[in-house]
Amino acid sequence: MASKIARVKATSEMVQYCFDSLVCHFENKELYVPTFTNDSFPLFVTWKIDSNSSEEPELRGCIGTFSPRPLIEGLNKFALTSALKDSRFKPISSKELPKLHCSVSLLVEFEDAQDCWDWDIGTHGIWIEFNDSHTTRNATYLPEVMPEQGWTKEETMKSLVRKAGYQGKVDSSLYSKIKLTRYQSSKYSLSFQEYKNLSQK
Repeated sequence: MASKIARVKATSEMVQYCFDSLVCHFENKELYVPTFTNDSFPLFVTWKIDSNSSEEPELRGCIGTFSPRPLIEGLNKFALTSALKDSRFKPISSKELPKLHCSVSLLVEFEDAQDCWDWDIGTHGIWIEFNDSHTTRNATYLPEVMPEQGWTKEETMKSLVRKAGYQGKVDSSLYSKIKLTRYQSSKYSLSFQEYKNLSQK
């Protein structure tokens, strides 16, 4: 993957647009065309929801793409896809809106790592790819996942290998076969209440 210098940072307007995309979907209203740049970036949209059992919001959906997409089209598409079609969760309902948090992550600075340990917790997101018999497996974690979970590098790699669907033995032999790409992200987050307050200005 080629490196891309961060010409654009994630902004509150981009997150507002993701909330607007979901609200307009629920209310069957036409979505406006935003004024932020339409440059192409790899991007992810993440939804979290306030939980009764935890102080931290829980993951409710996260989907994106490593193929650069024009921001306006990409944010609209993945705001809805991550909210409604993440197979790990039930689709988000309109009743859940007041408890939601949304994050936009623009992925930048892609670099081929020397090995599967050549990255830093808290700085890099990682994408792994490896062959399992005749199957190519891959998976990714955004930069914030590892600090949020409190994982070491080894715990991260074990989890990511399982996320890729591999059920075999995880050892040094497997690690040596992994091709790892590290990247960074520009991220911006808003709660639904913050979104509403901004919308009223």
